[in-house]
Amino acid sequence: MGTNEDRDAGVHTLPMTVDYGGRELTITPTLVETERGLVLIDVGPAGTVDAVRTHLRSLGYELEDIWLVLLTHHDGDHAGGLAELLEHVDAVVATHRKEAPYVTGVHDPIKGDGDRYPPAAVDLELVGGVRIPTLAGPMAVVDTPGHSPGHVSLHFPEDGLLLAGDALVADVDEPIDGPKAEFTPDMDRALESVADLADLDIEHVVCFHGGYVDCGSEAVGEIVESHRD
Repeated sequence: MGTNEDRDAGVHTLPMTVDYGGRELTITPTLVETERGLVLIDVGPAGTVDAVRTHLRSLGYELEDIWLVLLTHHDGDHAGGLAELLEHVDAVVATHRKEAPYVTGVHDPIKGDGDRYPPAAVDLELVGGVRIPTLAGPMAVVDTPGHSPGHVSLHFPEDGLLLAGDALVADVDEPIDGPKAEFTPDMDRALESVADLADLDIEHVVCFHGGYVDCGSEAVGEIVESHRD
């Protein structure tokens, strides 16, 4: 899988390096093609719109082709650029119902320092089990709380692809691991979510932090065991 060529028809990673909180961060929003248009999974922090536009144009699309923005959760490195993106596109915004109040500004982000990103409206509140038709087959919403109250991941059962969000990370010493404890308010619940993911049919994973990883359900299950040791 890559920006211009994919292992999975209809799914494109959009890797980019951004400045976030005074440090350089490599992130991986993901684009999913549907008959209705494009679904963008996570936006990135403020200032990422130009990078998203560049990626889309390399694929033959424009920002205006995005019809749905789906946030895995409300952290600023995932949702901070949403308001800016919505200045350019008339897209539906979806996130889990427990994440929505943080995106809309009813609550400040859990891990913020008081200087929150611009609020944005949420049009659709998701729950686990919802399936969205895509050109890569049905994309199922999977509840994976712990890293945040309503974190979700996305699973493509026909191909065994998991878009993990921050439920899993791959920018650590291990090829893939659970979420980072220092950024995860409820690590016990997060590891339960990892165990739930291991029960799915997974053959490969995209982590927001770390990108594409060629690993499956067994490797995901080993993460839980390693944290129990």
